[in-house]
Amino acid sequence: MTIIKYPAREEWAAIVERPHLDVTELNQTVANVLADVKARGDEAVKGYELKFDHIDLDTLAVSSEEMDEAEQLVSAELRQAIGLAHENIKKFHESQRFRSKKVETQPGVVCWQKSVPIEKVGLYIPGGTAPLFSTVLMLATPAKIAGCNEIVLCTPPDRQGHVNPAILVAARVAGVSRIYKIGGVQAIGAMAYGTESVPKVYKIFGPGNQYVMAAKQQVSLHDVAIDMPAGPSEVCVIADETANPVFVAADLLSQAEHGIDSQVVLITTSHKLINDVQQEVERQLKQLPRKEIALHALENSRIILVNDKKEAIDLSNAYAPEHLIIQTEDYEQLADHVINAGSVFLGSYACESAGDYASGTNHTLPTHGYATTYSGVNLDSYCRKVTFQHLTEDGIRAIGPAVELMAEAEQLDAHKNAMTVRIKSLK
Repeated sequence: MTIIKYPAREEWAAIVERPHLDVTELNQTVANVLADVKARGDEAVKGYELKFDHIDLDTLAVSSEEMDEAEQLVSAELRQAIGLAHENIKKFHESQRFRSKKVETQPGVVCWQKSVPIEKVGLYIPGGTAPLFSTVLMLATPAKIAGCNEIVLCTPPDRQGHVNPAILVAARVAGVSRIYKIGGVQAIGAMAYGTESVPKVYKIFGPGNQYVMAAKQQVSLHDVAIDMPAGPSEVCVIADETANPVFVAADLLSQAEHGIDSQVVLITTSHKLINDVQQEVERQLKQLPRKEIALHALENSRIILVNDKKEAIDLSNAYAPEHLIIQTEDYEQLADHVINAGSVFLGSYACESAGDYASGTNHTLPTHGYATTYSGVNLDSYCRKVTFQHLTEDGIRAIGPAVELMAEAEQLDAHKNAMTVRIKSLK
């Protein structure tokens, strides 16, 4: 990890910059695959499954027999853990239900909103270096609570044509409607355009590699909505001299093992903590099965020594991390000053892993600085707000003349006339 000591504020822009890759060739490859899936449907999808996932599939859909078999392949302990996580995620997201209220803006003018679920949503679940069955819970649970009629899930199969059984168990628990053995760009294309087997959805959710992210962004231009733009996963830890270096190192490594393009940042006011954390990172790294991945991620990562905690929180807000962990004595006071972050973990015991799996908050979060403008996935991600208004004769009298004047000033005579004829009908 690169150590930066007491950077001046004019240096911060460079410090918070994420690694950039030339994706010109990648985008063209993605565009070609998407166009092929749009033109040839299932035939193209199966061809890309053979090419990229190395499996020749007869059918794309996961059968009910495969779902039942998965129940037997997952240990009782893991099924119980999945159930616990699901209950907590459900409880937290149910608390986000929208409550409509009618507002009389003028006598005889009443306005209100109604929350309407998106009818068809698609979930993408990676299955490569780590089968993210926890993401199934994070995406499908709020979709079910919101009332989405169709919840479609795509995930890549293994070379025997099987989907990870924990993914299938989580999907059943969370209420997924249909599951397909499709990975990568072809999965995004299938859900965006629809094929003979896969229904077209209205919004696509879920993480993935650079190809999947590029595919989501391309289909979002014309064909389907997406949850958010995203880049590699990241964490920022703010720590002072009271922080436990063992915990801090563990938090940094838990994020670094996600992928070689992940990024971890430690912002601290303590010289001693830097040395202690470095030693702990080296010690814990040796014990990790995914240490090669974590090592690559650490090359993109930084330890930043700052003058005080105000500077620490200001730098974090400039970075706008996906995950922010605050391990300081006064974490509650610092939390009040958080402006840009996907999800925040407070105190020594709130590790990122808690939110990733079972505390109840959602782990599908904005990365790459998008926390300045995007929220993480929540119940509203699966809903639309439809506005209503009702006017009586009193309402026409109250706002009619203002509407006429404003429409005339914008030179929209038909707009003015729609109100004028109603005003005249009152006389």
